[in-house]
Amino acid sequence: MEKLKLLSLYGDFRKDLAYIEKELERSLNSSSPIIRQASLHLLRAGGKRIRPIFVILSSKFGNYSLEDVAKVAVSLELVHMASLVHDDVIDDSDMRRGLETVRARWDNRIAMYTGDFIFSRALTSIGEIEIPAIHQLLAETMLEICKGEVIQIDHQRKTNQTIRDYLRRIKRKTALLLSSSCELGALVSGADPANVRKLRRFGYFAGMAFQIVDDILDITSTDEELGKPAGSDLLNGHLTLPILYIKDDVNFQPYMKRSFDGTLTESDREEMLTYIRGTEAIQMAQAVSDLYLQKAMDEINELPDGDANAKKAFMQISAFIGRRKY
Repeated sequence: MEKLKLLSLYGDFRKDLAYIEKELERSLNSSSPIIRQASLHLLRAGGKRIRPIFVILSSKFGNYSLEDVAKVAVSLELVHMASLVHDDVIDDSDMRRGLETVRARWDNRIAMYTGDFIFSRALTSIGEIEIPAIHQLLAETMLEICKGEVIQIDHQRKTNQTIRDYLRRIKRKTALLLSSSCELGALVSGADPANVRKLRRFGYFAGMAFQIVDDILDITSTDEELGKPAGSDLLNGHLTLPILYIKDDVNFQPYMKRSFDGTLTESDREEMLTYIRGTEAIQMAQAVSDLYLQKAMDEINELPDGDANAKKAFMQISAFIGRRKY
């Protein structure tokens, strides 16, 4: 139901998204049957397609060309997909979006090659755009994402992290790619530099809010809603914002220790989730997300009304990010 609500917000741009979806599938063609199957397995698992829609909407503030927009949107979605494949290897994850991960259906080796293949296709897609600034920005974004992956590995199961450490990590994990989606969409359409900056900032703030809500939902949602076990972040050794607020709670620490050493039972997991939900950690994390979301809305409010549908869609999607349930 929540996904249908989100897709309804894309209504005015459905044809453009359908074209991008076809281009995504075409870009994953490979002479290796197993790599192609693994890539399409992830693509067909679906997703919110937030990055492509942000590229589309940002491009509406310049001279819109679907062909050019699609090349940028495909590239960014592929970068996102590749990072998911690699994340699942790092976390030994078996489920994503209710389906087996690539590493679970095949193995870690195939998953790593698949992620590398998808990254390569991302570069191929955007390679036809003859705007140097776009290539520079994508390269810098990919570099920061890789740095973020390394930092996330380094931070696993370390309890001396700060909220600042967390915010820096999710900046690289999520916010930068959404920020770049907006900036690249604006750049490819030749939007006014002042609007490019506003859109970049919007993407960053929206991305921070999006990831914090994601981390909240990992605790508050059911296994069925998530398509994976609730509490997976902590089970994988990742301290998210709600956990950082209660990591020194003496009643919670035994759960955290057993999560980290792999001795947490199924009943323990349910007890742990119930305990976290009963603290103020969720509300405190939501308040931080709301602050970022308000900053995102402020940036959108300052954009010109040239394309009313794009501006309206940005506002609606931003509101959805703050209240989504999946």
